[in-house]
Amino acid sequence: MRGLKIVIAGLALWTTNAAIGQAPSPEAKASAEKYNALPWINAPAAAAITDRATLKLDARVRALDVNGTNELLKLTGNLPEDASYTLAPKSGNWFAIYSFEDVGYVKDDEKIDAPALLKTLKENQQQANEERQKQGFGALTVVDWAVPPHYDPTTHNLEYGVKLASAEGENINYHMRMLGRRGVMDATLITSPQYLREDLAEFRAANGGFAFKPDESYAAFKQGDRVSEYGLAALVTGGAAAAVLKGGLLKGLLAGLAAFWKVIAVGLVAFFAAFKRFFARLFGKGEELGPPPGSD
Repeated sequence: MRGLKIVIAGLALWTTNAAIGQAPSPEAKASAEKYNALPWINAPAAAAITDRATLKLDARVRALDVNGTNELLKLTGNLPEDASYTLAPKSGNWFAIYSFEDVGYVKDDEKIDAPALLKTLKENQQQANEERQKQGFGALTVVDWAVPPHYDPTTHNLEYGVKLASAEGENINYHMRMLGRRGVMDATLITSPQYLREDLAEFRAANGGFAFKPDESYAAFKQGDRVSEYGLAALVTGGAAAAVLKGGLLKGLLAGLAAFWKVIAVGLVAFFAAFKRFFARLFGKGEELGPPPGSD
């Protein structure tokens, strides 16, 4: 048992309770039922991730299309997206949201300055929070890098993890930005700081089934294709919002920054609260989570 690891799989709840003869709380039962009732896509199907890529599923994971993902986002208290997709393990330990930014071919020859990028994120958060609050969502604080940004020129993947804090607690948004011919596919892993290491390993393995269509890959770039106005650093600090700022469109910038934190601690913690309380009662422990395997 992973301490008080928050899970959402109904099977895990029912199996645990069956072993001790205790029924789940009404909140836990309702949350599990809503989550498992989403229109999941299962192996051996390959899930379409926009019209530019596919994600081959194995028996350990499942996926949601645009409609299912919007149901999940609303269920967890987050803003719906125009075209986002979900990957999640059947264990319910984490989930990842995929979306494509149609920004053109991003050149990958830019040096990454992690401290400077963190400073920019913290400066941007005030404007982003103003927009979030207008839409009825709580404020977020950028705490630190969970994993500093780093780029792999072989896979053309830019990865980084941001630790976020809200009134309800801390959470991590881990971004894997996969560069393509006409833009960037962002996969945002949602997990807790305590379990980042093991959940990230599972996510990387599951994302191994992701592939751009041949004509959409980074290597398929041809002279005459649209080249993005910005590089790797702007992908970390807000992506398309940075280009909007360059054009002087403040309203668009605010909307872009608000959407950047697409899945956040506020909604996630609220959604999982019933499970956390249930396991705390079940094992007679407090709220502290154990460290990930292999940590010092």
